[in-house]
Amino acid sequence: MTDLIIIQIGTDLSSKHRSVFDNAEARFVQTTEHPFIKSLALTGNYTAMDDLFREAEDYDELNRLIAGRLVEAAEFMSGDGYNKLVPGEKPTYAAYITLGRLNPDLLGAIREIADAGKVNVEVLPFAGFAESAYAAALSYGLIPGQELITELPANRLRAIADTEAMYAVTEIDSPLAASEVKLKLSEYYPDEYEVLFALPAPDSSGYEVRPVPLYELDRQKAYDAASVLLVPPKKDLDLPRHSVEGLMQLMRRLRAPGGCPWDAEQTHESLKKTLLEECWEVIDAIDRKDADDLCEELGDLLMQIAFHVVIEEERASFTLRDVATGITNKMIFRHPHVFGDVHVNNSDDVLTNWEILKKEEKHLETVASAMDSVPKSFPSLLRAYKIQKKAADVGFDWSSAEEALPKVHEEADEVLSAIRENDPDHIADEVGDLFFAAVNVARLKKVDPDLALTAATDKFERRFKLTEELILKDGLSFKDMTLPEMDEYWEKAKKITETY
Repeated sequence: MTDLIIIQIGTDLSSKHRSVFDNAEARFVQTTEHPFIKSLALTGNYTAMDDLFREAEDYDELNRLIAGRLVEAAEFMSGDGYNKLVPGEKPTYAAYITLGRLNPDLLGAIREIADAGKVNVEVLPFAGFAESAYAAALSYGLIPGQELITELPANRLRAIADTEAMYAVTEIDSPLAASEVKLKLSEYYPDEYEVLFALPAPDSSGYEVRPVPLYELDRQKAYDAASVLLVPPKKDLDLPRHSVEGLMQLMRRLRAPGGCPWDAEQTHESLKKTLLEECWEVIDAIDRKDADDLCEELGDLLMQIAFHVVIEEERASFTLRDVATGITNKMIFRHPHVFGDVHVNNSDDVLTNWEILKKEEKHLETVASAMDSVPKSFPSLLRAYKIQKKAADVGFDWSSAEEALPKVHEEADEVLSAIRENDPDHIADEVGDLFFAAVNVARLKKVDPDLALTAATDKFERRFKLTEELILKDGLSFKDMTLPEMDEYWEKAKKITETY
């Protein structure tokens, strides 16, 4: 038999639930201060939790105090003490009326104490504030009928994922809560977007609902624990701000019949070059420290990702959620020092663990299989770096950059010999060896060879441009100069650029 029954109420108490409460031997209500509770006109003796609200220092303590009071009453009635006081009576129950949906933390506290005392708990269903406010808005003709509303507490708005759903935001009990809700919704909806603010009617007969622009949400005259904000649905592509799902909708529309012929014709293969270009443009924006351009270029890169995902959606292969699931699971697996019990001392330990976990994850049991995992489509300097690192992981490496540097000189001499032989294939082979040896030196000194070469190229470009400026300033031009004369200006430009 149930020993404790919890009755959740919205704007009213159903006749069935009232009967449950009236027949309880011990009766409790969350508060006597709220107009909804007052409007119930409860008769007979019952105990409110108002004193506990005043006594508790925080919500955790409040939950423990309420749970303790309820379970203690239920234990007394279901135990020997009550049965002795009322001979021949069947064990009875305690009932508790809570305003709104039962707080999960309170339910947890009740169940914890109830389990220890072997008290059975039942929570009765109800039509809550969101449903009541929604019904009032329908009655006023402010919204069309919807099949489903999504209820979210004010502190859970991060769960918004689809602006085409109808949202009911509850627990907006203060201007501060309203302001936080407004700021969060402003990430998705325009400031002027019309939302519906529902407040309990003064006579507790239901809800008063009025349309307000989103930017005025925190300027209302009153707020209440039972306040509800109804956010009507809006097609994502009609909004000034968009989510990733909106981008996915856009790409599906572009590739659908009647969309864009060019987008519909694209394949993974045809988009490879564009994908690489967008990656490099992102890197360029980072190098220039241009935040606005970086935002735009990341958007272009994100569009390429969406493009490839939609192509696979059409083949029923995978979706964006599958992509997100895969990378999230991978990151959790490769960060046991964050999500597990592995201890690391520094970032070097993190990288060491990363490589070990990567090999385990990809079943890379040999050095050859590890090398095979390095994509052949990588830029040549990056691929050389990665391949060398795989060999170094098993000890096949120079002991230091100083030891590796003579190999660069050796390869340079072999390039010179090949040039003297005038054998194009041999020259190309030896030049490749020279680059490979230089990458070894860079790697051993923890220098990214690609970034180093990029920086060197940028430096050459700056000096060459300054050299030309100096030559033109003197009324000369490259075509009228010898190489030694050009070199004199180059040295001047070099000295100038080295000063800043």
